[in-house]
Amino acid sequence: MSLKIIVLAKQVPDTRNVGKDAMKADGTVNRAALPAIFNPEDLNALEQALRLKDAYPGTTITLLTMGPGRAAEIIREGLYRGADGGYLLTDRAFAGADTLATSYAISMAIRQIKEYDLIICGRQAIDGDTAQVGPQVAEKLGLTQITYAEEIQKVEGGKITIKRRLERGVEVVEGKLPLVVTVNGSAPDCRPRNAKFVQQYKHAKTITEKQEADADYLNLYDSRPYLNLTEWSVADVDADVKLCGLSGSPTKVKKIENVIFQAKENMTLEPTDEAIDTLMRELILNHTIG
Repeated sequence: MSLKIIVLAKQVPDTRNVGKDAMKADGTVNRAALPAIFNPEDLNALEQALRLKDAYPGTTITLLTMGPGRAAEIIREGLYRGADGGYLLTDRAFAGADTLATSYAISMAIRQIKEYDLIICGRQAIDGDTAQVGPQVAEKLGLTQITYAEEIQKVEGGKITIKRRLERGVEVVEGKLPLVVTVNGSAPDCRPRNAKFVQQYKHAKTITEKQEADADYLNLYDSRPYLNLTEWSVADVDADVKLCGLSGSPTKVKKIENVIFQAKENMTLEPTDEAIDTLMRELILNHTIG
């Protein structure tokens, strides 16, 4: 048995380096001011897809991402780890999308891809923390969804068995393919890049990137079609421009406040039992604990 898997991935600003220029005046993220990374939980999702590919020969993994041209790097990162191809949704009309507009655009792209058994994505992106896009995509496509997945245990007889990590415990559930799965950050970390795949796919580019590429490499894309990354606009996925980007986003940021944490008193402890005992006594006396 082989599977056709779509992994939804997002390039996000690294929130570990948030500064005063992180937000624009209109309430949207100033992505140009922050380094871009592969959304962490989407990497967990990719690892689950790669494990299925290892377990079921013939399985293919396609990455789907939406963003500016530089988001093609997310597809290459997936290829370096074992994915087979990818699609980049990029168009000015997609800019400023909230979860509703994002899930609409993604669902329209998936309809263009047509063939799939499984759609996997991270539970949420670190630049929004809404955990809404995966479930909204499932709803728009009319698919079953399994959320908070920690491990995809098996696929058998057209059904998938998944272990979910919930706030107060763990449960194992079963669903019928095709369906959408969102993966927790508690799932296994994604494997590192494979040196062989890096060499194979380092020149993989979208059509826009090829226009800016060194002319010496252009012949590669005719002889090695796997290096051609598909780039889709609003028109390419037959989307209604009014439902994309800012025009399709009912969510509006009313106000932004910058909160600055200032250091107060601190205490340095020696790594001894006596120092820890003294600290515990002090915390009990001032009613911090106990």
